[in-house]
Amino acid sequence: MFQASFITLYPDAFPGPLGVSILDRAQRDGLWALETVDLRTFGLGKHRQVDEKPAGGGAGLVLRPDVAAAAIDSVNAGDRPVIYPSPRGMPFTQSLARDWAVGPGLVFFCGRFEGLDQRVIEKRNMIEVSLGDFVLAGGEVAAMAMLEATLRLIPGVAGNQASVEDESFSDGRLEYPHYTLPRRWENEPTPEVLLSGDHKAVKAWRNQQSEALTKARRPDLWAASRNGPNLRASETDDEHD
Repeated sequence: MFQASFITLYPDAFPGPLGVSILDRAQRDGLWALETVDLRTFGLGKHRQVDEKPAGGGAGLVLRPDVAAAAIDSVNAGDRPVIYPSPRGMPFTQSLARDWAVGPGLVFFCGRFEGLDQRVIEKRNMIEVSLGDFVLAGGEVAAMAMLEATLRLIPGVAGNQASVEDESFSDGRLEYPHYTLPRRWENEPTPEVLLSGDHKAVKAWRNQQSEALTKARRPDLWAASRNGPNLRASETDDEHD
């Protein structure tokens, strides 16, 4: 079973979106398990203090290394990597999610305030990973997003495993547009090729659309795909609920 642990000041934030749809069903089926660890439990003194002013001065507060280490050490991590969502970390990608999905699980340390003392990051071999070039109030949302992307790649989690295998960001392009019923909506028709029954023509149309979208919206992905395998950048499993 894939084990996911979250060290957080806000355990009530969980399971959040991890507790609905295919992820909830997969958890009930025993494909993965969720554990939350309240960081405040390891705080110091009467008020369970977890932070201090930054050394050298400056705004905000920094999470103490002794408090963070105590929380991390309380988790039976085993071979699971300890992930620290951070805007200065390496970019989170579908390739990384795929690597994580074949492992035993993950431990996420959800930071708050100005961040976490660098010493505990290094001493506990934490891996800093960034969800994007922006800053959140804390690491909980980023950690949930990373875990969701990972869990859906575990066999049996997605409602239709073939869709994960066929559309797993493997060709370096954005996904093509989708259409369904009604065939005409607000005077806009479904492209005729999708109704033709000609699978070869449908595939060619989808490839053309995918290439055009990627060139227009993500030239960085398009350039990378010309140099080797990369990641497609959009898909959803909501249709499998």
